[in-house]
Amino acid sequence: MRGAQSAPAPSDGLTVILLGTGVGPIVNLQQFGASTLVEAGGERFLFDCGRGATLRLTQVGVPIGTISRLFLTHLHSDHVIQIPDLVLTGWAGGRRTIPLEVWGPDGTRNMMDHIQEAFAFDVHMRRDVDEKLPAAGIQVVSHDVTEGIVFDEHGVKVTAFLVDHGPVQPALGYRIDYRGRSVALSGDTRVSENLIRFAQGVDVLIHEGIDPVALRSRVDHPNPAALDAIIAHHTTPEQAGELFSRVKPRLAVYSHAPNSERMISQTRETYSGPLQGAEDLLTIVIGEKIEVRHFSQ
Repeated sequence: MRGAQSAPAPSDGLTVILLGTGVGPIVNLQQFGASTLVEAGGERFLFDCGRGATLRLTQVGVPIGTISRLFLTHLHSDHVIQIPDLVLTGWAGGRRTIPLEVWGPDGTRNMMDHIQEAFAFDVHMRRDVDEKLPAAGIQVVSHDVTEGIVFDEHGVKVTAFLVDHGPVQPALGYRIDYRGRSVALSGDTRVSENLIRFAQGVDVLIHEGIDPVALRSRVDHPNPAALDAIIAHHTTPEQAGELFSRVKPRLAVYSHAPNSERMISQTRETYSGPLQGAEDLLTIVIGEKIEVRHFSQ
């Protein structure tokens, strides 16, 4: 069990925490917005920053100010909406001497510049007038990236790769390698041959999923044509199972997917390997063995 304090990542492995595993912009108090924390050798990397990411960090005992590296899969609101809180609260809460560094697809730098512009009054007051917080901690260094290695320091390598999120282009997945251990995150995508290629050999594959039955049964669902388009931009459980069977990770994990028995049972129609459903605050320790820990209050 993972308690209130955050244990350091093992020096020879990776630790992954699913901060938020929810689907889309709709509020879900059981599954917060898409966000995943990866810890490697004392370094912390945040992937996406959906609704509640900063709250979940606090729940697992990770000070917001210790997050200085953020990677974005794409710029849909449910993946980025908590960024202003990460920027501002992280600054006030301890990120004082280094900037927040952000990597993402085309448009990332422009978005981050406008976030800083939107909160210019607050920054001015806290930096120049009232608390006199250090200027370095509110700086943001942004990178618009394409496919390839985007970070390679302290033994940790982060590789971005293109995925297929329909008309949402570009959209990225990421692979993180550290001391012979690895995890890949799909971001939002339908079945992607490029993802299958980049994810080969990973210990853990964290992949999105959509439940067409649940989507069509929502009382607030859009028209049928819009539903078909949404489903076509994502991966069904049966498709995900086929993909897992091809990648053959040591553990396949759902995130940005419904936490339901149907997701698991339908995946089992095409995949018989190790599988974990979408669950907020789930911790995965990747070493010689893979340990899955469920959060306890």
